[in-house]
Amino acid sequence: MLLHADPAHAFMPYPPVAVSSARTGALADLTFAAKDLFDVAGYPTGGGNPLMLAQSGIKTRTAPAVQALLDAGARFVGKTHTDELAFSMNGRNAHFGTPRNGAAPDRIPGGSSSGSASAVSSGLCDTALGTDTGGSVRAPASHCGLYGIRPTHGRIPLHGALDLSPSFDTCGFFARDVQTFSRVAEVMLGADPAALPARVRLLRPTDAWGLLAPEVVQAHEAAMARIVAALGQATDCTAALESFEPMYWNHRILQGREAWMTDGSFITRHAPPLGPGVAERFAWSSALSDEQVASARAYRARFRAQLAALLGTDGVMVLPTMPDVAPLLSSDESSLDAYRNDAIRLLCIAGLAGFPQLSLPLSTRLGAPLGISLLGPAGSDQSLVALARRIVQG
Repeated sequence: MLLHADPAHAFMPYPPVAVSSARTGALADLTFAAKDLFDVAGYPTGGGNPLMLAQSGIKTRTAPAVQALLDAGARFVGKTHTDELAFSMNGRNAHFGTPRNGAAPDRIPGGSSSGSASAVSSGLCDTALGTDTGGSVRAPASHCGLYGIRPTHGRIPLHGALDLSPSFDTCGFFARDVQTFSRVAEVMLGADPAALPARVRLLRPTDAWGLLAPEVVQAHEAAMARIVAALGQATDCTAALESFEPMYWNHRILQGREAWMTDGSFITRHAPPLGPGVAERFAWSSALSDEQVASARAYRARFRAQLAALLGTDGVMVLPTMPDVAPLLSSDESSLDAYRNDAIRLLCIAGLAGFPQLSLPLSTRLGAPLGISLLGPAGSDQSLVALARRIVQG
């Protein structure tokens, strides 16, 4: 860590090693951090697990996603905590602790990009890199009152970063304000291969909104009105294929099989002590059958085709990012697991499709932030950022 202090417990306490950045560039006045899944020359990559950290060694190359920010002049200030092996969504790490939610200190920050969201929401850096497999940027963005994006799958390279589930893994980023977010997006995303038209077709998935409690829907009313005023009236639609129950299970099966393929040999060989929830998820993943996985892959292909047809080249879906505000730090593991399962039903839409989703910090409830999202066709990432600017700036 290259900061003098870390009151939010957002950063891994690695010895400070200076990392060179360009003296000039589009982001020369900004500071950034990187989730401890990304390689940075001079630092280890721990992945939120002590044994993984012990085996890491000091890296000699920097991941391209990190290098892109350095080349644009942004100054690196440290590597941030992640949930263990990135296979969680709460922000708790049994080995390294829980970073502070800078917007709601009595609540969890969300994960697995917990430290990155904590660092930005606590004002310790201007932007930070995270990864999003099942919601690991979108969840903490919603919980910590930040802008955060899950890009189109494959849009930002993930070479030099630890995998979890490669067909779901994406590189995302956070910022506190839309201007900074837009500047980072210009560097990280480049031009859209499938830009949206000036006038978009706004869609409201009634089944996704129906997953929320009435008081949560009510908390989004002002944000929804603001979005409609900027983008036009929304048309009701249905997001799920059949229902959210098969969406949930097929997402979990595919993510779980890939997570076991990524980390199963490490777990089997070394039997590292895994934290609550993480251990159970890996154990469940290890028992998945080839038949379950083949069926889930076919389901994903059908869902992706359906969503692509619904969105076309001009459709943008507006939906809640998470089922509610962040749970309290005092919540027990069973409550957090139930909340995670509810969240997956919303988050799996973009995950299964591989389409971009941007969470905007426009709502609040119980004094805590609550994100609302824009989801667009594959390759429309920059267009979503432009729409966010239009909504926020009026």
